[in-house]
Amino acid sequence: MRALWISAALAFAVDQLSKLIVVFGMDLRQIGIIEVLPPFLTLRMGWNEGINFGLLSGAGARWVLVAIAVGVSLLLIRWARGFVRPMAFVSAGLVIGGALANALDRVIYGAVADFLNMSCCGLNNPYAFNLADVFIFAGAFGLIVWGDDRTKGAKAP
Repeated sequence: MRALWISAALAFAVDQLSKLIVVFGMDLRQIGIIEVLPPFLTLRMGWNEGINFGLLSGAGARWVLVAIAVGVSLLLIRWARGFVRPMAFVSAGLVIGGALANALDRVIYGAVADFLNMSCCGLNNPYAFNLADVFIFAGAFGLIVWGDDRTKGAKAP
């Protein structure tokens, strides 16, 4: 379980630090947009009150979404007790750290601070995301690959 706790703490810390640096240190909240490597990487400020792609924005779901993040995190911790593969623990930690980092944004700011925007090849992506979202996605993918608790009792490959 140590890998879970370490990866969760690192994902949480990296996400929160990135938001402090970009949103507040670089003052993206006031500037609104900073072109880093256009169109591949643009910092574009967005406050997401909803879930992915702004779904449920304006629905007053702030505290429900915080409760869901905490609940999912607790369920993942319980599920992880059956893991044997080290990468399954890391993957669960990434989801937990990312979910709790976004939940903290909701508690403090009322919305999640999103600022990464990537477009390519003539496609203009209007959506922004943050590192917590990246950690959640990577962790969920890792859980699909390594999180099968039916391997309980088996030796890790």
